[in-house]
Parts: sequence; structure tokens; C-alpha cells
Amino acid sequence: MALTPQNSEAFMREVDDAVRQDQLTTFWQRYGRILIVLLVAGLAAFGGWLYWQHHQKTQSEAVSEQMDTLLDTAVGGGTPDAKQLDALTKASQPGYRASALLVQAGVAARKGDAKAAIAAYRAIAADDSLDQPYRDLALIRQTSLEFDSLKPQQVVDRLKPLAVEGAPWFGSAGELVAIAYMKMGKNDLAGPMFAAMAKDDKVPQSIRSRARQMAGVMGIDAVEIPAEPSEG
Repeated sequence: MALTPQNSEAFMREVDDAVRQDQLTTFWQRYGRILIVLLVAGLAAFGGWLYWQHHQKTQSEAVSEQMDTLLDTAVGGGTPDAKQLDALTKASQPGYRASALLVQAGVAARKGDAKAAIAAYRAIAADDSLDQPYRDLALIRQTSLEFDSLKPQQVVDRLKPLAVEGAPWFGSAGELVAIAYMKMGKNDLAGPMFAAMAKDDKVPQSIRSRARQMAGVMGIDAVEIPAEPSEG
């Protein structure tokens, strides 16, 4: 008996479904185990990545708390725990490591061990794995400790690139450079630099105050006159 168009279409769909089901069964028999292994491996990798992320976050928070404690102790004039400080100098996070190294050098300087402090600052300044601001600060601290034994031109050569208005360490570097200029008899360079520091509100207040006094001694008015409020 001949199939009607409707029956023929239904039959073809059944054949197509059967073929597809057979193809799917064959595919699963051939590749099913591999797919399961890949799925399990993918889930394991994802789970491992989540654990690693959580572990890293937990570790970072713990290191941050330790760093805060050490900084509070150092800033307050105390002596940080040596073992804890030494451990932080080996931290995997460059920022924490740099901060710990700077604290360690500062502790040596406070104890009067200038040789050890200078060596520590020199090592930080030369460590290209650390961010530049930390290295620049270490160079300034190193130069400050060595200032009396350096020729004025050496101080200028080291720190002049940092003694620029708008630079992060303008005040600290600029003060040393300006004093070096004075020792060289170059008050025409020292005076304007003192005046610039005195007027820069990004420079620490203690340095601005000293710079204002030095500029005044050199006959340069570094006192800022507040602008009169406009009428209207």
C-alpha cells in the first residue's frame, strides 16, 4: 500500500530520528568516557582555581594585617617583631615586601647602625622587581645617611631627577639637592628650589616650613599670600 504524503513525511521523520539516535549512541560509545574525563578534569580545575583565589585572598589579608601592625609599631617609635619583619621581607606581594624592607632599613638606622641601613637602602634602590616609588625613596634615604661623606655634586647627580616640582618625592629629594647647591656656592639654584618647595602644598609641612625659612635667608619671599575673595 502506497504511503500518503502525510504518512511518508512522518515515516521520514522517524527514519531521521532513528539515524540521529543511532549516531548519538555511536558517538557516546566512542567518545563518552573521554567526555566524562574532560568534564571531571574541568570541574576539578575550576574548583582548584576557586580554592587558590580564596587562599590568595586569605593570605593577602593576613599579610596586610601583619604589615599594618609593623608599620604602626615603627611609626610609633617602637621596634617591630624581628621574625615577623624578616618574614614580610620575603612576601610574594612586591608592595608588602618593599614596605617591610624599608622598615627593616629604618630600624637599623634608628639603632645607629648606619652601615647596615645604607646597605639595605642601596639594595632596595637597585631591586628592579620593586615599584619605582619604593626604590626612589630608598635612594633618598641612602643619600641622606651618606650625605656628609658625599661630594655635593654626587648628591645632585643622584637626586636631581627626583627633585622636580610635581614629583612624588620633590620635598625630600629637593631639600637635599638644595643644600648640596648651597655647599657648592650655588645659591642662585638653591634659593628658587627652596621657594618652590615652600609653595608646593604636596610637600610635607615640616619640609615646607624649613624651605620657607631657607628661602627667606637667601632673600627670596616664599610666603604665599591668600587670594582675596571675589566680589559679586
